[in-house]
Amino acid sequence: MLSAAAIVAAGVGLVPGVANATGPGGAKGTGSQGVAVPDLDLTEAKAKAYGAETFSSPASKTVHPAAKGSKQAAPQTEGTATVDPTVDLKAGATSAHAIKLDMTFTTDPNASISSVIEWGDGQTSSTPAYPTAQTLDHSYAHAGVYTVKVSLIEGTTLRGTNEIVVRTAGNEFTPHAPTRLLDTRTGGAATKVPAYGTARVKVAGAAQIPAGVTAVALNVTVTNPTKAGHVRVYAEGGDLPTTSNVNYTPGQTVPNLVLASVGENGYVDIYNHGDGAVDLIADVTGYFSKTAASGYTSVDPSRVVDTREGLGTGQGQVAGYGTFSTQITGRAGVPSTAKAVALNVTVTEPKSDGHLNVYPSGSQAPTASNLNFTAGQTIANSVIVPIGPDGKISIRNGAWAGTHVVVDVVGYYSPESQSALIRSFPNRWFDTREWDGPLGGRGYIYGRVGGGDPNVTALVLNATVTNTAGTGFLTVSPDPNSWSAYEGGWETWPTPPNSSNLNWTPGKTVPNLVQGSSGTNNVIDFWNMGYQSTDLVVDTFGFYAKN
Repeated sequence: MLSAAAIVAAGVGLVPGVANATGPGGAKGTGSQGVAVPDLDLTEAKAKAYGAETFSSPASKTVHPAAKGSKQAAPQTEGTATVDPTVDLKAGATSAHAIKLDMTFTTDPNASISSVIEWGDGQTSSTPAYPTAQTLDHSYAHAGVYTVKVSLIEGTTLRGTNEIVVRTAGNEFTPHAPTRLLDTRTGGAATKVPAYGTARVKVAGAAQIPAGVTAVALNVTVTNPTKAGHVRVYAEGGDLPTTSNVNYTPGQTVPNLVLASVGENGYVDIYNHGDGAVDLIADVTGYFSKTAASGYTSVDPSRVVDTREGLGTGQGQVAGYGTFSTQITGRAGVPSTAKAVALNVTVTEPKSDGHLNVYPSGSQAPTASNLNFTAGQTIANSVIVPIGPDGKISIRNGAWAGTHVVVDVVGYYSPESQSALIRSFPNRWFDTREWDGPLGGRGYIYGRVGGGDPNVTALVLNATVTNTAGTGFLTVSPDPNSWSAYEGGWETWPTPPNSSNLNWTPGKTVPNLVQGSSGTNNVIDFWNMGYQSTDLVVDTFGFYAKN
């Protein structure tokens, strides 16, 4: 493992404690590795997200009511202030849904002025205008843009008002019918993205996506690569990240879901970091904005479809060009009010090359694909898909021959869900290639999220396995043990869920987006469910927070 000194030198605080690597009955996992990783410190990400915008309305914008029938200020009556009161307003986000309002009052010292604050969500507060500098905190139920109005009252007389428009730091989700935004293989100017070149994807204003979107759910597919490399997806106008979203080798077709920040001009860039040209495809399934829409609720991964067993649909492979629908609401904790569902979809034992389309029931299969595969391959991809009016989704096999399909639910989006997305610049959490050895078979890595912040409910991660020694799959799940249990040495051996986040074969590098629940203990596990070792690289792209 890396030394503590090396980790601290890299700017990451190390949390003490090493996991007990023994399994039930004291039997060790094949690789005998259940180890703690550095605490995922979200302090900087929160500071940048919450401090990204500040809002103000100076005292000079205080509006004073005029006398009835006159454009002049109302005359003073005996016993009232002789100086028009004013209030200077400054505000900023303090969490996903909360703001801090700073008020500075200027009033006649002989007057008794109070203030009434209307927060823009139907809630009000009141406070005297003395002391002259005051701060109030307010939490909104949903992300959005709100107008805060401060009224200055003397007795029963309105003496002045000032307003300030604020935006929450959190972003809520609006599902979108799967739609293709980019395909370098088609069109009059069809051309591959060259080595170390960039493709621009118009998001805002495309496919009826409104202006002002902050992030987008894109399924990005690399195809026809001639050399190995990877792609990085980021907001146009922003810094090029060092982390990857999709890794590829010559001849591969590789998809991955990306929750990408959108530039202020409404564009997303996809950078090809490879020595050869590639074709790129980008399909949208939803977007995030600072508008009240649907929040996110993470759930423990739960399997809802397995055609090998007849779970959620008929038993047996989905026939070539065949389609089935499966109920989502009312299962795996997904309520009837859910607008979209976060899934991990796996293809296994396909008899030919092909792709899957995942889409809301009751609609036609889109041209946008969610998962591409080759004959005999087992491959998974994250999917966010709108739910049909009957509470179902549909899955179409775009191959000419049959395949098995497995679907795991990891979360859902609904108007009642409390967690909003907080975007952060891509950051590497850990990389086992920098340790003394890879993650052993049937072993797990555990880490604490944000110092145990209970407001953080899930992480947006990109997990990549490489140097795979055999076949296997990765499972990411909340740990039932508290951090203090690990520190005290009285943790119990966790039981991983019957679900997978990504699958691999020997010698492959495979990425996948993971929306991992941090659970009640804010400790998250990464399980190597194969019997041979693999290296694991985990990058963070944001998190969901209740407040």
